[in-house]
Amino acid sequence: MSAPLGRALQRRRLDAAVDAVRVGRGRVLLVEGEPGIGKTTLVRAVTAAATGCAVRWGYGDELGQDLPLLPVLDALRGDDPRLEAADRLLRGETGAVDPVAAASRHLLAIIADQCAAVPTVIVIDDLQWADRATATLWCHLARLARDLPLLLIGMARRVPRGTELLAIRRAAGRSGILTLDRLDDDAVNMLVADLAGGTPGARLLALADGAAGNPLYITELVEALRRSGSIAAQEGEAELTADLAPGSLAAAIAHRLDFLPERVRSVLGAAALLGVEFDPADVAAVLGERVTDLVSALEEARAAGVLRESADRLAFRHPLIRSAIHDDLPAAVKAVLHRDAAVALAGSGAPIRRVAKQFLRAVDLSGAARLDAWSTAWLADAASALIAQSPALAVRLLDRAVRDTGEGGPLAARLADARYRTGDPAGAEEVAARALAATTDPDLIIDLHWTLAQCRALTGRSRESLAALAAAGDHLPDRHKARLLVLTARAHRDLGEVDLAGVVAARALEAAEDDRWTVGWALHVLTVVSVMRGDVASALPLFDRALAVTGADPALLDLRLLLQINQAVALGDVDRYPEAIAAATTVRTLAQDAGGLVRLAQAHSALGELLFDVGRWDDALTEVTALPDDVKDPGVACCDHGIAALIAFHRGDPERGTAHLAAAAEPAKHIGNRVIGSLALAKALDHERRGRADRALAGLLSCLSETAQELEEMEDLLPETVRLALLVGDHTATEYVAGLAEKSNEPTAHRLGAAALCRGLIDRDPLALSRAAEHYLTAGRLFARGRALHAAAIAWAQAGDTVSARAAFTAADDLYDTLGAAWDAAGLRSALHTHGIRRGPRSRHRVERTGWSSLTPAESTVAELVARGLTNPAIAARLVLSPRTVATHVSHILAKLGMASRTEIAREAAAHYRESG
Repeated sequence: MSAPLGRALQRRRLDAAVDAVRVGRGRVLLVEGEPGIGKTTLVRAVTAAATGCAVRWGYGDELGQDLPLLPVLDALRGDDPRLEAADRLLRGETGAVDPVAAASRHLLAIIADQCAAVPTVIVIDDLQWADRATATLWCHLARLARDLPLLLIGMARRVPRGTELLAIRRAAGRSGILTLDRLDDDAVNMLVADLAGGTPGARLLALADGAAGNPLYITELVEALRRSGSIAAQEGEAELTADLAPGSLAAAIAHRLDFLPERVRSVLGAAALLGVEFDPADVAAVLGERVTDLVSALEEARAAGVLRESADRLAFRHPLIRSAIHDDLPAAVKAVLHRDAAVALAGSGAPIRRVAKQFLRAVDLSGAARLDAWSTAWLADAASALIAQSPALAVRLLDRAVRDTGEGGPLAARLADARYRTGDPAGAEEVAARALAATTDPDLIIDLHWTLAQCRALTGRSRESLAALAAAGDHLPDRHKARLLVLTARAHRDLGEVDLAGVVAARALEAAEDDRWTVGWALHVLTVVSVMRGDVASALPLFDRALAVTGADPALLDLRLLLQINQAVALGDVDRYPEAIAAATTVRTLAQDAGGLVRLAQAHSALGELLFDVGRWDDALTEVTALPDDVKDPGVACCDHGIAALIAFHRGDPERGTAHLAAAAEPAKHIGNRVIGSLALAKALDHERRGRADRALAGLLSCLSETAQELEEMEDLLPETVRLALLVGDHTATEYVAGLAEKSNEPTAHRLGAAALCRGLIDRDPLALSRAAEHYLTAGRLFARGRALHAAAIAWAQAGDTVSARAAFTAADDLYDTLGAAWDAAGLRSALHTHGIRRGPRSRHRVERTGWSSLTPAESTVAELVARGLTNPAIAARLVLSPRTVATHVSHILAKLGMASRTEIAREAAAHYRESG
């Protein structure tokens, strides 16, 4: 098929991308231009010639941009059960905490599996209407296209250019954007001649000039003129007749549609309510007819070039045609029609997102008109599912309902919840406070106080919550008073009143009776209290008890995930690392299946910290970089950037380390005085490497003053603070910090190691430092052991025992080599060089940074499975990892091996594993 007029260059680029995907090299292309400029025509010509590829088309829709993932769902329509699972998630039927994220993962898995089976081309038209979830998924697919035979083609207008489209453009990159401009005069003349059946005359060209070189405008204009008899072709020339021609493009399109029978125009009017693309069953529902009654009218519209087929649906051949039908009606009439369409679709059992599209448009168009009883009732039933799918859309609809009805009950509570979820705590608090003053329903009172307490905690006003909760229980049943006690305990915890939080949580537990909600949350508070007191061992049986209570209630899934994440961290705090890592891996998988991005981010972060502690730094980096910051709690984002920065600085990559510190600056603004240990250590290390040891010490001492009751955040700071204090000669600080290390109520191996390391540094006692290294070995903390051996080697050398110094030096250097801690290794060698001690023969080869030997154990396993032909989702299922983590491993493998595709990995891996036996 030849290129459309004037598009030969763009056609060659698209054809080259199709050729590349056939041989396994994915690409991302974004075709931009004004409506009607020929984007769709060009891409359809290319995909029609994409033999050997699976081609999937989806469409953005202005009516549907508040409902997530519709364009991709449309593109993937088929029999894959995961598609139905994604649909159920988006309908809010599964109870997932974040159904959109969970649905996105299902769609990613479907696409990855299809790419493994056949080179795949996914086309999404009208991306300017993409919702945030679709844009996020597109960006993920753009990254996957580096490793998969996947060609992503998007089409978008230049305006509107919202944040979603900007993200899509960044994913495509400059080289991936193709711009279609107006046709030149020669191409316009050729197109008009072809459409009119002869060389165009001066009057016809003058009228066509008003289409500004836009192929669709020209086509619609000339065809409307031809159908109305306004063009006469004689002796090879085509010219306007004396009859009055339509004066505008809109008039031309409308004039063309006038030739259709009334029945066809009626069906098209119902279809236009549904958007550019529609399901014939929905048209039948809107008209109150059977689908079979519409077949003749729809077929006539298709034959007339008004509609086109789109898999199992139909679509207007271009949005301009739909607009000519829909937009000419008065706003009030369109509002009624959209509302009636919503009623009809709801009655037919259509998915909630289709009903919501119509209801939203009706609300937007209705102006000052109040919502009717049906609309309010439907919204009350659908609110929870809408909040789960799209909190922003729910806010728009609920805000109107609450304003119109004066509702102080469930609708207002749902509005407050939706506002909180969209990051508007002030707006949520205002709505919740009004609703609280207007209700006497005990369940609603608890619900609203929960939202209010969350809002106040975000803004540092938990003391206000205590007063409000104390006054709220006077007239509530005992069951609800117990729930208020849980909220009170949480407020005390937020204020740092640990002992009081424990007392109140215990009272709530006693009063809970058989209320699983109260029991589960009260036990959660008690686990937090135990950990904050430094008594982690006492928290562990509380975790088991809480998990037993919450496991039987699906409504408490989010609490259960939170408990499991905290349990994994607690197991690490008592040096039970194999159990801790297994628990964190399990809860990460559960959080992924549940679809809750907040909990998923926390699980990734907890696992990343544990892996960092035991020296699995590459795996730790995979976890802490698995998700973008915008889905993370600020504290989690700070912790993750802290871990990544520490690894970068220790590995001698200051540029990457400072980049992570810069990225942590924004989330750090939202955590108040809370101390994040990894971030504090990374900042101190950055100061030290710049020759500012005094500032590094000041920063850590400030953190220790903030963490007087939070041992788990303090303990990792203590040895580094002592080392820096000795470096700058602050002996008061050294004794103060060593005293903190020796105060531990829980003599776990790593805490004994920290105390011995602090005292050994102060006393320059190589025996104490060697004991510290043994304690860290028992604990399983690889890097901490290396630091203790480092200090012991220097102390032995200063004491004149070169044999012991050399042994400690060799052990520390081997540990640093395993971790890739080049910065620390350089410092160790420099310090020991002055004592005449150098590195002798190694007991093993140095860890390589490139090539097959540079792969971590996890990366080697993934590479072997790639070589067997497994897809990322299949590998994820086999290794109990998230698809994101597998994708990150594949990216690291490609970089270390200097390869460009999974095909190369598979080919080279087969040879490598044969050679290695």
